[in-house]
Amino acid sequence: MRSNKAACWPLSPITTALLILLSATTAAWGDVPDSIGVCTDVVIRTYRAIGVDLQRLVHEDMVADFESYPQFWGLRKADPNIDHRRVPNLQAFLQNQNAKLPASEVAADYHPGDLVTWMLPGNLPHIGIVIDQRSRDGQRPLIVHNIGAGPKIEDVLFRYLITGHYRYLGPEH
Repeated sequence: MRSNKAACWPLSPITTALLILLSATTAAWGDVPDSIGVCTDVVIRTYRAIGVDLQRLVHEDMVADFESYPQFWGLRKADPNIDHRRVPNLQAFLQNQNAKLPASEVAADYHPGDLVTWMLPGNLPHIGIVIDQRSRDGQRPLIVHNIGAGPKIEDVLFRYLITGHYRYLGPEH
């Protein structure tokens, strides 16, 4: 079992991935355009930009252990076209990969590359990525996420109820 407690992404791959995401003008990898994507698309594209095919990894894990995933959608088997685009599925995958960290209300606990999940008003799960930029007051790391208007960098770490905190460096770590 690998430990994720001390590791965090080096800044250059995160910064590079985010620049790719935020400057893209066309849909890549057959995905929907950024302007109509969802929060999970930001995560999937960021990992792709650093060489981790999270879409494939989630699908393979779901095929191997379907019962460990939420059964909210009435599916009987994994679907590689949609499963990676559901926050509860990403949470289950990250848990299965020993990537879960304690959620906290301490900004210093969140490092660049960490994934954070929230429950938005209306019971909507959401996910974003901690980046290496800070809030205007310097107290919190900023988050890249998509809440419906394309990828944005915003000070939202503690805006919503945190439901998960994860550090996943890829299958080799």
